[in-house]
Amino acid sequence: MRDTQQARTPKALLVGVDFGKERFDVELEELGLLAQTAGLEPVARVVCKRRAPDAALFVGSGKADEIRELALMHGATEVLFDQALSPAQQRNLERHVELPVNDRTLLILEIFAQRARSHEGKLQVELARLQYLSTRLVRRWSHLERQRGGIGTRGGPGETQIELDRRMIAESIKRTRERLAKVKKQRATQRRQRERNDVFVVALVGYTNAGKSTLFNTLVKAKAYAADQLFATLDPTTRQLYLGEAGRAISLSDTVGFIRDLPHSLIDAFEATLQEAAEADLLLHVVDASNPDFPEHMDDVQKVLKEIGADQVPQILVFNKLDRMADAQRPPHLLDSYDLQGVETPRIFISAQAGLGLAELRAEMARQVALRADMPPGGRPVLDEPEDPLGTMP
Repeated sequence: MRDTQQARTPKALLVGVDFGKERFDVELEELGLLAQTAGLEPVARVVCKRRAPDAALFVGSGKADEIRELALMHGATEVLFDQALSPAQQRNLERHVELPVNDRTLLILEIFAQRARSHEGKLQVELARLQYLSTRLVRRWSHLERQRGGIGTRGGPGETQIELDRRMIAESIKRTRERLAKVKKQRATQRRQRERNDVFVVALVGYTNAGKSTLFNTLVKAKAYAADQLFATLDPTTRQLYLGEAGRAISLSDTVGFIRDLPHSLIDAFEATLQEAAEADLLLHVVDASNPDFPEHMDDVQKVLKEIGADQVPQILVFNKLDRMADAQRPPHLLDSYDLQGVETPRIFISAQAGLGLAELRAEMARQVALRADMPPGGRPVLDEPEDPLGTMP
């Protein structure tokens, strides 16, 4: 019979530190949503202000004492920080509060590991996880620090185990990178084939939970997984969409959602997937118009697009979830323009769930296709080398 204690949902104490920067999440709302997505129950929140992180404990010994007392009071099984912790800070905090301590980076990695379904997605998450783990070896093997005097070794069994683990992880990282390189080559081959066939490529991008997958399903009548939660979609899905307004079919791809402070290891690991956005002819930048923080979310998406080299790809701003907005908040026109980084960008207001504004969106997509009809896809030269694709687009 399963132990009832193990059957209970793990409880997390959330901690955020305000260093005086803009956009500090005072309520730790997004961290709480991430925790719930990972299967944790937030039971309490701690917010404090500092000029700079404490080198040893990130928050200082007094605040660490408070965290330990609150965790004990609320029965927390772990502590979650909204910022990234160094390996030393994480180790010191665990000793101080006598509970597992994790940060936002690991939390996102855990969610990605739970959600990845495709071979490529699992490889990408595994690479990011290994890179994160490689910096935490000292912490993970701290229980061996007291062991000394191993025969034939200079530092004892503990140090030998750390070195062995480090070497094994390095080898795993190398193998995973090689396998991902093959996937990237396959995707590049498929893209070249689409270019030869004059396929117009549209990629859906946006902040996590903006409604990209719901819009994708609505447009192509597909059944990609969509849910009102963070990172519902990790694995990219591509389908053909016939635009009668343009008199031709296009290729539509749903991609992974972005988020504030997306770990660089994940951006690097998901390079093959994110290339779908960088190599697209048009981006549908989906925005949750009902979220009061949508301007900041748009900025976060633009930062990631710039990092992956997709910031110059033309965009349509798709303001979604119109049905969740009060009548007074709804725009008088479903289509207008928006100054995005000095470029006039079409702005469409829709509800993918209720089917509002989709005709305007399709018409604008057709107009964008017509504007680029005389250009190679994405404005890039078409390669002439014959090369068979290693896979087919659904």
